[in-house]
Amino acid sequence: MRTATVTRNTLETQITVTLNLDGTGVGRFETGVPFLDHMMDQIARHGLIDLDVQAVGDLHIDAHHTVEDIGITLGQAFAKAIGDKKGIRRYGHAYVPLDEALSRVVIDLSGRPGLVYNVEYTRASIGQFDVDLFSEFFHGFVNHSMSTLHIDNLRGHNSHHQAETIFKAFGRALRMACEPDERMAGITPSTKGTLSA
Repeated sequence: MRTATVTRNTLETQITVTLNLDGTGVGRFETGVPFLDHMMDQIARHGLIDLDVQAVGDLHIDAHHTVEDIGITLGQAFAKAIGDKKGIRRYGHAYVPLDEALSRVVIDLSGRPGLVYNVEYTRASIGQFDVDLFSEFFHGFVNHSMSTLHIDNLRGHNSHHQAETIFKAFGRALRMACEPDERMAGITPSTKGTLSA
């Protein structure tokens, strides 16, 4: 089973992420940031990843450190669980609509971190959640999972819908990229023979 548990402790946050890439989409989240919990549940359900995220952060300041550090720790756990990447599809993509909103996410488990993030939210916050923090979450993930990620919100008027389509598409793209490819069994999907830097 492709599983991992990573704990990351700093003076600002204490975070533990446990995941199973071959799960059934069960999520458990206690982060103190309810809207982020809702979005990570989309990753779990649509990625068929069992995901448990426990976090204590300096929320008396704001949610920035907590959200960014969860992205970092999730990326570390993902990198540990995916292993040497032999026999996987490597690339994944998904388009997901929700009413008027539509987002596209494309991922390459390339071994090279990079984020292209084209999202213009129609509001600065969703409830108490600052939408700027989503880019910090994804930066943390790509830098520590060593993956290339393109996120485009193609349309949308409701910021909740915009965010939800992004996270659903991310989960589905991640699922596709992680899936075993029978024709590539035991082979690294790269002409270089490696998917590290």
